[in-house]
Amino acid sequence: MKKLLILATMLLTFGFANAQRMYDGSGKQIGRVDGERYYDGSGRQIGRVDAQRIYDGSGRQIGRIDGKRLYDGSGRQMGRIDGDRLYDSSGRQIGRIDGDRVYDGSGRQIGRADGLRRMQIILFFYFYM
Repeated sequence: MKKLLILATMLLTFGFANAQRMYDGSGKQIGRVDGERYYDGSGRQIGRVDAQRIYDGSGRQIGRIDGKRLYDGSGRQMGRIDGDRLYDSSGRQIGRIDGDRVYDGSGRQIGRADGLRRMQIILFFYFYM
């Protein structure tokens, strides 16, 4: 029983960590998310999220999220989220999320996520893609 529990824990831990990846429209891995840390396709940390604040790989705050609105590092609204649709600051639809697939404003698939939460996908789309 103890061995089974250890094996199940290892599978959940390593399987979940390995499955949190972001791909571009051609299927090339462009990043991964490990907890609240974001990495590029080469494994270099490109950012992190701490509550509502978004940071780049150097630790500089590059944005924040406030409910359904996203702001850049200067405090200007850069977009908003309405359900699965993503908008820029002027209200123009710039993308949408359908399950694990990410589309641009014209409906072309530009990415795919494996094992990421919806908000992780949104933050990757706005800040790291």
